[in-house]
Amino acid sequence: MFFMRMIARSFTRQLRRRLLIALTVCLSATVSVAMLGVVFDVGDKLNAELSTYGSNIVVQPKADAVVADLYNTDAGSPSSQADPTTFLKESDAPKIKTIFWAFNITNFAPELNVHAQVADGSGAGETVPLVGTWFRKNLTLDSGETTVAGVQGMRSWWKTEGAWPKDDADEAMLGKDLAAKLGLGVGGTLNLAKTAADGTANIASLKVVGVYDSGDDENGSVYLPSSVAQRLAGLPDSVDKIEVKALTTPENDLARKAAQNPAALSQDDWETWYCTAYPSSIAYQIEEVIPGAVAKQVRQVAALQGNVLQKTQAVMILMTALSLIAAAVAVANLMVASIGERSSELALFKAIGATDGAVSRLMMAETAAISLLGALVGAGLGSGVAQIIGHVVFGSGITMRPMVFVLVFVLLALTVLIASASSIRSILSLKPAEVLHGR
Repeated sequence: MFFMRMIARSFTRQLRRRLLIALTVCLSATVSVAMLGVVFDVGDKLNAELSTYGSNIVVQPKADAVVADLYNTDAGSPSSQADPTTFLKESDAPKIKTIFWAFNITNFAPELNVHAQVADGSGAGETVPLVGTWFRKNLTLDSGETTVAGVQGMRSWWKTEGAWPKDDADEAMLGKDLAAKLGLGVGGTLNLAKTAADGTANIASLKVVGVYDSGDDENGSVYLPSSVAQRLAGLPDSVDKIEVKALTTPENDLARKAAQNPAALSQDDWETWYCTAYPSSIAYQIEEVIPGAVAKQVRQVAALQGNVLQKTQAVMILMTALSLIAAAVAVANLMVASIGERSSELALFKAIGATDGAVSRLMMAETAAISLLGALVGAGLGSGVAQIIGHVVFGSGITMRPMVFVLVFVLLALTVLIASASSIRSILSLKPAEVLHGR
């Protein structure tokens, strides 16, 4: 009880310095909690942010995937000059939502990439690439759940004029460059003709309901419902590519090893990999449910995500470390000044029998008490700063994990302990006789 009264009285005698120590620890705790809170949650935020820029997994027939790997081409792209020769079943696409990581699949859209000729108008005879796909298709899964899938939710960066086509209508959306070339705009009619593989001549008359600007080669394509493209090409229930947008965990060494050969993993590693939302594990599970398919992650997106995540986390961890170092220096200096002001009091303690250890424990207890108060206030402020960062940068709040607060309090405790230990050494050099006689 006497020890606690001494600690309480020390605050009233040196209130200004105690408040400065509390403020220093509070600021350090604020920065540390905010930065580490964002670090632990930034992976999901960056993933969600990058996922707005299209798919990060592509599903193709095995034969097309082998050719694409051998010749470094994308056989399923709208700019490809040849029609595909191997296909997946469009009816298998909803199975993607039945995998272990189904809730991480935020969107998907099958595509049939073929070519057709413009039947009349200023561009008569012109061969144009067609992308038959889903725009906003309502699906009822085998589980009874419903979901909406299609490119309308995967092309958020497109600049569009007009409307998106309906999945059950003879409507189309033209790329800006193709629309200018054919002299067609919103409200116009595009007549297409195509000779199917069996020699049948098929035609389709499509209403142009929209014009898009993708900023790349897709500006020369026609987007239309998959059912219309399949009817023109004579390929019912056929697609040559499925784009998948999934929330994934950035790759590490385990994920890269598994991507090369999952069978080479040990049982424990395989279970860890399979039960983690890596792009490679999600792709593997998609291959399990879609017959004859190869699912590949879009390496550019995965690499960008990993690089941005690592750099962002490195900056925030560095800021946390610098704030802790600054706190240690400030607390050490404040304690040295406090010990200097109280040298007569401390010398008197030693003169009446207090040991160096007892005096040191008193000083450290006083510092620990005021630091704890500052840390608690700083933790609350840091949580608020983290939410501000989340809403300003990512448009959503940061999930504060209990681990963040535990880690920050441990780091601050070590910081204050080191700062106190380096300052309290001066107590050992106090000589009561000299100090009390004013020497």
